[in-house]
Amino acid sequence: MNDLQALARSIKDWGRELGFQRVGIAGVDLAADERRLEAWLAQGRHGDMQYMSRHGTRRTRPAELVPGTLRVVSARMDYRGEGADAETVLRDPELGYVSRYALGRDYHKVLRSRLARLADRIADAAGVAGCRAFTDSAPVLEKALARDAGLGWIGKHTNLLDRHDGSWFFLGEIYTDLPLPLDAPVTPHCGSCTACIDVCPTQAIVAPYELDARRCISYLTIEHHGAIPLEFRAAIGNRIYGCDDCQLVCPWNRYARLSAETDFRVRHGLDAPRLADLFRWSEQEFLRCTEGSAMRRVGYERWLRNLAVALGNAPPTADVIDALRSRENDPSELVREHVRWALERVASEQWRVSSD
Repeated sequence: MNDLQALARSIKDWGRELGFQRVGIAGVDLAADERRLEAWLAQGRHGDMQYMSRHGTRRTRPAELVPGTLRVVSARMDYRGEGADAETVLRDPELGYVSRYALGRDYHKVLRSRLARLADRIADAAGVAGCRAFTDSAPVLEKALARDAGLGWIGKHTNLLDRHDGSWFFLGEIYTDLPLPLDAPVTPHCGSCTACIDVCPTQAIVAPYELDARRCISYLTIEHHGAIPLEFRAAIGNRIYGCDDCQLVCPWNRYARLSAETDFRVRHGLDAPRLADLFRWSEQEFLRCTEGSAMRRVGYERWLRNLAVALGNAPPTADVIDALRSRENDPSELVREHVRWALERVASEQWRVSSD
């Protein structure tokens, strides 16, 4: 047991050397979380994310995903970088807001390589040991495992929170068959605060600790493949990829630190881009400017869909109207439908402004 305790301490030291701010060790009993997940799926709150139900209980029973798993090493890496002030961008309807996690290099690539190196080091130190690393690459209940590993508590917005570091961080896991000593979960500290619930533009946090993804702007602009429901378009504002409102308003994020990772630095000026300029990008420009970025996953068609909605929420300037009209005959019906909506909206706004 002493050897395992020493190994656990070494794992945390190695993790810090690799750029992780915190590393903890969790068990594999997620029975209570499995019941909550089943209820969430039964309510259809996962929307189009069929992968959330596709793998049965492998998401909540780690040993079914990787046979022999006894422990999960959970690691946390800060990602908040320097760049345009988020609130300032959100207040300017002619700019596009990109969720801050997506401004730099794709976190999957960054964390996966670091976790793989950590897993190799654990296996080398332990002799014969099974270690497998994941970063959003398999059905893993990462926030629950991070909670159990003592890396934070799951807040009312359903994100992981730490009272010293806030919530601007990525998570990754290593499944192992080593019976490492467990870390203790931390005490939740949301208290009576409802700031995240109150600020959500689409009221996606339907109750404390309950998120209806079908209403969430991150889901609507990233995961959802079809037309964005009319009831949410105005509320989306200028958010073109994801949403950070619940994190921006969280009191615990006053303690969040800037990441030292150069991979997470802003690329291509996407921290405060002009909507009309982005809407004029060709598909080649989109692919070039999102190379190596998590943003690439939405594809060009949904990128234009999101921008059309944001332009429909922008002031009816000549630049906005010209940009929208340039795609009235876009090859994609999905894009055309959102452009029509946007043009009708800015025309109505233009009439209102001229009559004031």
